[in-house]
Amino acid sequence: VQLQASGGGLVQAGGSLRLSCAASGRTFSNYALGWFRQAPVQEREFVAAIGWTGNTFYADSVKGRFTISRDNAKNTASLQMNSLKPGDTAVYYCAVGMGRWLTNARSYDTWGQGTQVTVSS
Repeated sequence: VQLQASGGGLVQAGGSLRLSCAASGRTFSNYALGWFRQAPVQEREFVAAIGWTGNTFYADSVKGRFTISRDNAKNTASLQMNSLKPGDTAVYYCAVGMGRWLTNARSYDTWGQGTQVTVSS
């Protein structure tokens, strides 16, 4: 499966963005999908994940502001980001995998190329 992330951009603090992740090559309905982000000189960190059953997980820093969803019929997933903060600035990556711990990057074996999100103060 190949992943294509899109929807990033520049937004003011308090604004919203919707990231999309499109999968091709193989259906991803049996896979978990996660969003991770990496800011300059920082390690990649977990943002949100959705399992193949639809169960969701969020990092504490985004809980209540971000919503992850998936559409298996369209092989797509989304990350709705509201009330954005400058601290959310990073490159956002979507990933799929069949690992058990959905908040751990090691559970994912296929990654998209990333999309830049910049939040200005």
